[in-house]
Amino acid sequence: MSKKATRQAYGEALAELGRINKDVVVLEADLSKSTKTSIFQGEFPERHFNVGIAEADLMATAAGFATTGKVAFASTFAMFAAGRGFEQIRNTIAYPKLNVKIAPTHAGISVGEDGGSHQSVEDISLMRSIPGMVVLCPADAEETKQMVFAAAEYDGPVYLRSGRLDTEDIYKDTDYKFEIGIADTLKEGTDVTIAATGMLVHEAMEAAKTLEAEGISARVINVSTIKPLDGPTILKAAQETKFIVTCEEHSVIGGLGGAISEFLGETHPTLIKKLGIYDQFGQSGTGDQLLDEYGLRAKDIVAKVKENM
Repeated sequence: MSKKATRQAYGEALAELGRINKDVVVLEADLSKSTKTSIFQGEFPERHFNVGIAEADLMATAAGFATTGKVAFASTFAMFAAGRGFEQIRNTIAYPKLNVKIAPTHAGISVGEDGGSHQSVEDISLMRSIPGMVVLCPADAEETKQMVFAAAEYDGPVYLRSGRLDTEDIYKDTDYKFEIGIADTLKEGTDVTIAATGMLVHEAMEAAKTLEAEGISARVINVSTIKPLDGPTILKAAQETKFIVTCEEHSVIGGLGGAISEFLGETHPTLIKKLGIYDQFGQSGTGDQLLDEYGLRAKDIVAKVKENM
């Protein structure tokens, strides 16, 4: 399999989108080389705006562009977008339902050496809690590209989370079509459902292969839209398998595991085991080291499944 970081795919998709949609503008907070919005800047400097290290201004300025009919993409690191820009996202973008796409990069602990201060493990939870906010987390480069185009077509606020570390291709050279609000069942199974998001979708697929070899049938679902959650697909999985394991590079509080737990708690009470960050900050280390350290690998998913069979 080939690899590409979802942040790289984001930057490339923005430039492609910019060629066909003249209303797209891109704003960033002095991190264009890291967020890859520099690719868009290289082609469309007149539609690229660096507001400086001022994330509240980043969000408010994006909101201003949206009021003039522009499709505004605002990018910085996830820690700063969801953290420093929260009030402006809530009150200036989401409250008036403006057409702004908050598209941060460097989400999760796989940011690596930047350390715990820059590793956002709370952003999905924060954005999920905002009324009317769509929350997206792509599994690979191809899905990222499709998400960028889908977000641009959607009328309203969107949070699109991408990462720094290279991610295995899942959808390259396939006929996959991303749709907001639709989860993708990558593999059918009858014993357990593994519901994953982001780069952990690949780990879930690898775990399913191992489990299959040991006689355990695992269904794998890529939940790339965390809000609005694909209730019918999750409900079907809960009804047809014995329990669900959720996998995310995010806190288990308020993330994918929380979203599925909330939904099934009201519709079909089900045993749910969560793989993610358990009430901890990140730390410095390579992205791969931290995925190992926090137990976010295929072998950890396998262990979690076997513990509950």
